[in-house]
Amino acid sequence: MDTRVIPNAALAAIDMGSNSFRLEIGQLPQDRYKRIDYLKETVRLGGGLDAAGLLGEDAAQRGLACLRRFASRLTGFAPAQVRAVATQTLREARNRNAFLLRAQEALGFPIEVISGREEARLIYAGVNHLQPSEEPRLVVDIGGRSTELILGQGRTPRVTESFGIGCVSLSLRFFADGRLTQEGFRQAQVAAGAELEEALQPFARQRWSRALGSSGTAGAVSQVLLAAGITDGRITPQGLRWCIEQCLQAGHIDRIDLPGLKPERRAVIPGGLAILYTLATHFDIQALWPAKGALRQGVIVDLHERQAGAAQARGDMRDASVVELQQRFTVDTAQAQRVASVALALFDAAMPDADAETRRELAWACALHEIGLMVSHHDHHRHSAYLLTHIDAAGFSQSQQRRLGDLVLGQRGGLRKIEPQLASETFAWQVMCLRLAVIKCHARGAVDPLALGVQARQRDAQLVFSPAWADSHPRTLYLLHEEGPVWARSGPLRLLLPPA
Repeated sequence: MDTRVIPNAALAAIDMGSNSFRLEIGQLPQDRYKRIDYLKETVRLGGGLDAAGLLGEDAAQRGLACLRRFASRLTGFAPAQVRAVATQTLREARNRNAFLLRAQEALGFPIEVISGREEARLIYAGVNHLQPSEEPRLVVDIGGRSTELILGQGRTPRVTESFGIGCVSLSLRFFADGRLTQEGFRQAQVAAGAELEEALQPFARQRWSRALGSSGTAGAVSQVLLAAGITDGRITPQGLRWCIEQCLQAGHIDRIDLPGLKPERRAVIPGGLAILYTLATHFDIQALWPAKGALRQGVIVDLHERQAGAAQARGDMRDASVVELQQRFTVDTAQAQRVASVALALFDAAMPDADAETRRELAWACALHEIGLMVSHHDHHRHSAYLLTHIDAAGFSQSQQRRLGDLVLGQRGGLRKIEPQLASETFAWQVMCLRLAVIKCHARGAVDPLALGVQARQRDAQLVFSPAWADSHPRTLYLLHEEGPVWARSGPLRLLLPPA
């Protein structure tokens, strides 16, 4: 993958939401956001999840067709200019990996599944960049199957949470037959309140001075209230009650006729109204103002900051998260640095043309390969892998965290546990270099990163070291000889040592 920084290039974000897919193309000249293009399609991916958590083929085909159309607009874009993120529906879907393979082929770019808290962080980044302020703010984003709440001030999101309830899921659950009744709205509000109740203290009214609503639901309701002359666009409890009353008078989703409401919003507006009204009453939101930014702009801002960090060699949010995790789990940072220095030297020799992101992933895996020691010294690599896969790490997608988890899982023991991932030659070399570095640094003392080398010949990894080094490190040499048969049994690479 080409990850070279392209100064002042257009950047593209694909937001694969549960209700709509969006493509945003923008630039940040002098750090000011400039939209170049925006495409949106109502896909209803979230409506395709069945009771078993499987994404149905009809919904999958709608998503794939949309991504193919997005791909035609992205012709000529380099991979470094594009980031595609998927949210709650693909967080939930049990068959998401199968869909992602097809989706990435249709789009032509990698797709990352992001966690709810990462989604919230990116939403706030988008809102704050397009609508900067130093006052403490509550940002609400109601999506198709999740609702994100963010408490932030200035550039900093102080509290981020994601709740598994959205306008699509609530509408399907309580208004599936299309009928709009008082009982249906009451039950929907009770369900929303039960989901959001744990947020009452962290997002209490005294913690913020202004509330903003980002994305589709808040924008749609704001437009309705403005078009009807009920408010100046702000969303109020009175305005929400008026909207709900109009829905009740219509009696059925097909007969909803709210001014300014787009036809494709009718099917999901009842659930969105129920969530908004619950938020307004439970969190004392007297006015929710429509926000200018949303997830897609946040993705572009984050991508821009990554590129700026790479250009200035100062890293990005992910590097800060790695340092925070090392501190939280009391990692032996000296050992982590030793392992990284050896692993990266080996990897650079084996794969000199690898892209910068792949190399950084190996460095992050080295930095965090021992976080599981905080849980237990027994099988700590398994604990490390579990933590890396499931922990909230700002800046990382769930997809990237799984790759890091797989890498540290493979740092020791047999290879069959990561056999599917080893089909990737790049991943196989990352694992081998990490394992060799762990072996070389097993004594937890000073090491010469260049004393152990590797020459890559197709699928052969020929170790290179001097007889003098071997004579002075008999225990390390023993462990290296033990490593060869591990790869011979189940690895895609052969590890070859010099003859004795």
